[in-house]
Formats: sequence, C-alpha cells, structure tokens
Amino acid sequence: MSSKHFFRLDLRRLILILALMSAFITLANSFYASYRVQRQLLIDNTLEENRVYATKLAASTELFLQSTQKQLAYSARQVANNFDDGVRLTAETDRLKYQTDSFNSVVITDVHGKIRATSPDSLQLLGKQLATPGALEALEKRRPLISKPYISVADNLVINISSPIVDAENHYRGYVGGTIYLRQKSILNELLGEHYYRDGSYIVVLDQDRRILYHQDRTRIGQIVDRKPITEAIKSSDNGSQTMYSAQGISMLAGYAVVPSAGWEIITMRPTEATLRPLDGLMFKVLRHLTPVALLTLLVLWFCSRLISQPLWLLARSANEMDKPDVATSIKSIPSWYFEATQLKRALLIGISLLHKKIGKLKFEVLTDPLTGLYNRRGLAATLESLQQLKQSSAVIALDIDHFKKVNDTYGHAIGDEVIRLVAQQIRACSRTSDILFRNGGEEFLILLPGSSLQIATDVAERIRLSIEQMNIPDAGNITISLGVAYWAAHKGEIEPVLKLADASLYQAKQQGRNCVIVAA
Repeated sequence: MSSKHFFRLDLRRLILILALMSAFITLANSFYASYRVQRQLLIDNTLEENRVYATKLAASTELFLQSTQKQLAYSARQVANNFDDGVRLTAETDRLKYQTDSFNSVVITDVHGKIRATSPDSLQLLGKQLATPGALEALEKRRPLISKPYISVADNLVINISSPIVDAENHYRGYVGGTIYLRQKSILNELLGEHYYRDGSYIVVLDQDRRILYHQDRTRIGQIVDRKPITEAIKSSDNGSQTMYSAQGISMLAGYAVVPSAGWEIITMRPTEATLRPLDGLMFKVLRHLTPVALLTLLVLWFCSRLISQPLWLLARSANEMDKPDVATSIKSIPSWYFEATQLKRALLIGISLLHKKIGKLKFEVLTDPLTGLYNRRGLAATLESLQQLKQSSAVIALDIDHFKKVNDTYGHAIGDEVIRLVAQQIRACSRTSDILFRNGGEEFLILLPGSSLQIATDVAERIRLSIEQMNIPDAGNITISLGVAYWAAHKGEIEPVLKLADASLYQAKQQGRNCVIVAA
C-alpha cells in the first residue's frame, strides 16, 4: 500500500470518527435533555393534579360536614320544646339515622349526658350516662362541635358531630349528636374510598393531632403518624404539594388540603414510579422518530468525510506529477478547503435543524391539551407571563361543565371525553380570534380576552352559555355550563388574584343554580 493511499484512508476514518462522536453526543444530549424535561413535566403535573384532587376532596368533605351540622341543628330545634316527649325524641333520632346515611348512630342526651333517645338501640343504651370524650366536650362547650377521634361505649373508634338543644326560654337541655365510625363502613369511608387507584395511589386523612382518620389499610386508622415535612408544610398553607416518602420508603408525589371546619388534613399520594412509567414508552417513540434522522445524518457524514479527504489526495497526486505541463490547471481545479468545510457545516446544520424541529414539536405538545387542542396549564402560565410583561389589560372567563361527574358516571369516560371535546369546539366557535382558550383541568376551562372590557367579556360568556345550552350531544343529550367573569387592569399588579376572582364568580354561579354567568364586582 502506498503512503499516499494510507494517509487518505487514515484521515477519512479520523474525520468520520470525530464527526460521528460529535453527532452522537449532540443526539444523546438532546435525548437526555428531552427525557429530563418530560420527567419533570410528569412530576409537576402529577403534583398539581394531586393538589387539586386533595382540594376537591377537602371541599366535598367540608360540604358533607356542614350538611350534617345543619341536619343536627334542625333536629335540635324540633325537639327543644318537646324534650320530655320520649316518642318524639326517638322518632327524631330514627329520622336522622335512617333518612340519610350520614351517621352510624344518633343520640339525644340531657344536660347531664344521660341518653334520652338513641338510634339504633341495639346496644340498649337508653337511660345510661355518657362519659366519653366526645360527649363530655359537647356538654361542656354547648356549641356545634366536631370531636376528635375517641373510643365509644360500644368500643368503636368514632368522631362525634353534635349540636346543642336550647328551648324557647334559651335553656340548655342537652345535645343531639351523630357518630361516624372510622374503622367500619360509614359515609366518610364511602366518600373517600371510591377514589382508590390500583397503581399504588391512596388517600390519607389526618386530624389536627396527626391521627389517621382514613387509610386504605384500616389497621392504621387511629395511629399517629410521625412528624414529617408534609405535615409541617400543611401548617403553613391550606393546600399544596411536594415529594415525600411513605412509611415503606417509597417515593410518593403528594398533594394536600385542609378541611376548614374540622381542621382535618387530606393527603393524596401517588408513587413516583407509577407516574414515570409512561415515560419509557414516550422516550421509545422519540427514539423511533429520531432513528431515520440519525441514519440520514450518518450517510451525510460519510459523504462529507470523503469530500474532506479527497482534495488532499488530489493535491498529493498533483505534487507527484510536477513534471506535467497541465499541473497548474489541475491544482486550480481542485475544490478549496473552505468550500468543503462549508459543505460539512451545511450537512450538520441540516441534521441539527431536523432535531430541533422534533424538539420544537415536543415542546408544543407540552403546552397543549391533547384532547381539546387548547392550551394547558403550562400554556396558561406562559400566556400570563406575556400579558404581564406587555402590561395588557385583559378580561377573564372561567367556566365549568355542570354535573359533569354525572355524565361520566352515567355514560362512561369515553362519552365524558367526547363532551369535553365538543364543548371546547363550541367555545372556540363562539370566541373571537383574539381570545386565548385554555383547558384548566378536567371539565374546567379558562378564556383570556386581551384588551377587552368587562362588558365584552360578559357578552362573550353569555353567547357561549346559550350556545352550549342549545347544543345536543350524541349519547349525552343536553348539558349546561356555569361561568364567572372578571377583569384585570394591567396597572393593578399581578393577574393571579383576578383568576381567583373569576373562579369565585364561577363558584357563585354554581351556588345560584348553575347555567348562568356571574360577573365579579
């Protein structure tokens, strides 16, 4: 083998190896960066979902507790002036026990804690004196109470919800109380138990002393958990989320919220491993899409390495033919080094451009909701940041599908998804081209109207409401929505409080019967 042939092959190999290493490192780094972005996105979304979920559960539990206290207060008024009528007292306890599933047992005691009526009376407690912590606290404080957990006369771990009985002369006669069993079937277990998942997710409810009120493992109910970061974080915020470890040392993504009237802490947890499991499949798809690009890049690099080495080989050949008359012409005809370098650079730029397009597509998918095509929460955050930087005043419309849980329960989640998709289409059709639409999560939507007045936003909201009301959805029939409208003036600071104001107006619309528009004052 001649020296010039050896030099040409060796140089070409070196250039090819260096180019391949550069391409591989770039692709590997991009792949790893994409993996880290997707991983963090999944974690952030799960933390936010768990926070929202815990907040919704806390709100549902709060509504339930308020409802039970109203029931007991009503019964207290009914028996206050008939306190010596045993038949009337027994009828009232039976009504409280059997009219709804709110309580496992109901008692009416006199001012000394003596049981005047009870339902059910399977334990024959009528006429006995109660000395349980819940009873003593209700007799002492003489106001509506939700007790801490304690062991009842029947040896059950219970909480006692009570309301004082005061007659027309304002004399305290005793109290009417309903108990909820924590380790047996009860309305509280049913309210929280239906949210159990098979991927290792679960819900824990703690009282103010960190005593477990609800857990999927009933043997743990009544135990006091150790002081952990999440229980400390709850003391400084009524809701939030963070990563923590379970008692078994499993990494969990937790969201938490507080039930205001009882001070209970609801914590929803999902294993980090279960959250990240879909990421493997996603990254395999990314790798599958990148493989053709990588193969094309390999072919281009081989061709470019040949172009880089060929001018040197031609120059060496010409140097060996110095005695020929046309050698000068031959050298002039050889392409210059800078031209070939430009070609290699161009080939690499093509490969990188294709990769950036792939990454750009991934980033776009991160900002949008796959079901509706509307922006998601990350898209909302980016839009809000832009509005605040531009200092552009905007109106805000928050809307929610009425009774959507009933749609899911009645027709299934597939029809529920179709309802969400069709509602999103209708919102887009009724909105203006300048309006920015978001799916805020579940059946909740948000509309930003940059540069619009409160009146224009109200008109748009009413148009959307009427359009949805008149829409007939196959397999689901007619649905309605509730809307809240608010206005943000750019000179008044942050926009987030206005979003909360729109949500509050939406909640007020729900409270006022749904299918209406409420404008924030």
